[in-house]
Amino acid sequence: MATAEWRKSTHSGDDTNCVEVAIERTVGVRDSKAPAAGQLTLSRQAWSAALRRLR
Repeated sequence: MATAEWRKSTHSGDDTNCVEVAIERTVGVRDSKAPAAGQLTLSRQAWSAALRRLR
């Protein structure tokens, strides 16, 4: 996901305490404060399931 376009929620405003998401063939999730620290990579199905549970 080196060339991925990372986005954070518009609800975050200018706050740096949030997660960023990149959606490609898989979904990457990373800490916006430490993007070089790594990422969690999920299938699109797993990401959708996680969002359903969080809502």
